[in-house]
Amino acid sequence: MADEEQTSDQILEEDTMQEEQSTDVIQTDDISGSDDSPKQEKPENTEKPENTKEKPKSVKEKLKRDMEQMKEKFSKLLLGEDMSGGGKGVSSALALSNVITNLAASVFGEQHKLAPMKEDSKKRWRKEVDWVLSVTNYISEFVPVQHTARDGSNMEIMVTKQRKDLIMNIPALKKLDKMLTDCLDNFKDQKEFWYVSKDANESEKGVQRNDKWWLPTVKVPPGGLSEDSRKWMQKQKDCANQVLKASMAINAEVLAEMQIPETYLETLPKNARDSLGETIYKSITVEFFDSGQFLASMDFSSEHKVLDLKNKVEASMIIWKRKMTQKESRSSWGSSAKMERRELFEERAETILLLLKQRFPGLPQSSLEMSKIESNKDVGHAVLESYSRVLESLANTVMNRIEDVLYADEVAQNSSESNDEESDQTSTSTTISDVMGWKGAQGET
Repeated sequence: MADEEQTSDQILEEDTMQEEQSTDVIQTDDISGSDDSPKQEKPENTEKPENTKEKPKSVKEKLKRDMEQMKEKFSKLLLGEDMSGGGKGVSSALALSNVITNLAASVFGEQHKLAPMKEDSKKRWRKEVDWVLSVTNYISEFVPVQHTARDGSNMEIMVTKQRKDLIMNIPALKKLDKMLTDCLDNFKDQKEFWYVSKDANESEKGVQRNDKWWLPTVKVPPGGLSEDSRKWMQKQKDCANQVLKASMAINAEVLAEMQIPETYLETLPKNARDSLGETIYKSITVEFFDSGQFLASMDFSSEHKVLDLKNKVEASMIIWKRKMTQKESRSSWGSSAKMERRELFEERAETILLLLKQRFPGLPQSSLEMSKIESNKDVGHAVLESYSRVLESLANTVMNRIEDVLYADEVAQNSSESNDEESDQTSTSTTISDVMGWKGAQGET
């Protein structure tokens, strides 16, 4: 240990000697040099390498911090979000799903306004989503490939390759993610509408739909948006709608591939009539069924009622499916006729669910979907489902905020048109009286 201390002291002494010699050389150069400007700029040149050395250090420190943060996050995932170590954590699949859901909630929030994401929030979202998605790079499957041996013979061997659904859907979701953040960035320089707090004075308040009372009001110019701005807003809405439809399709596909847990099946009633209720059951099982008329007859006054109908229809659809699979071995004419009817009712239930999802895209998860996500053990499915669900929710929110602005524009247009009609009526009446000479006649009398 004493030798090591001596050698370290010698190294430090040599470094200090070299630094002193270098400073002496610089000072002698300054004193002995002429008044020419190139020689006087030597001290400035010596400062440049110091700045270039500081930059890599800051980058390395940032990478080190990110690495420590990633280690901490993945250690929580390995423990199933149970930091006590008591073995009471959730599965790795559910832990990853919760990470993406919680990250989106903290970064995006409720998105009350159409505005770009903060740069720090955007960097955090990109960084932490990439961490979670990196797990899918190691989810592989065996695929057959043709291999040529040294002797020229061909043979089929099995090699590992990233799973097919991940190869297709992960790049697609990344592209949808970028489209959505770019859509929000487009609202950076817009000046034709602005937001006013809902607690502001009545004279300063803008317009907001009745069912969105907690959001800030939207204010537009008195005559509404310009034609170019209105077209641009519609273009942004179409972009968000495209992201919404694509993410909904991916989410529905992944949920369909997840197995239905036994815990959910045990809660189902024996028949679809008990699940749907007498009125809804008769409406679905009539001879001539119209899905549009069926939805028109339902009560959708609250989100709870919509979700309740979705839960009932999903449960009845699974009951019909199970009864069909249980009676496939029977080949009698009566049982085959029943199977055809159940298959028809199942198709009607699927149509109703599809229309509900299109009509209410921001609907919370149903009982079946929640039980599938909680019981799922497939990490790839968990990542795809949560990522697509988050993008679907954000795209729906962006569309709603755009519709708020378009609604305010429509109200402003209608009010300006009504004001124009009133002014036209008053001007027309005065013109007629002037032409007929009524005012002059009244003055003579």
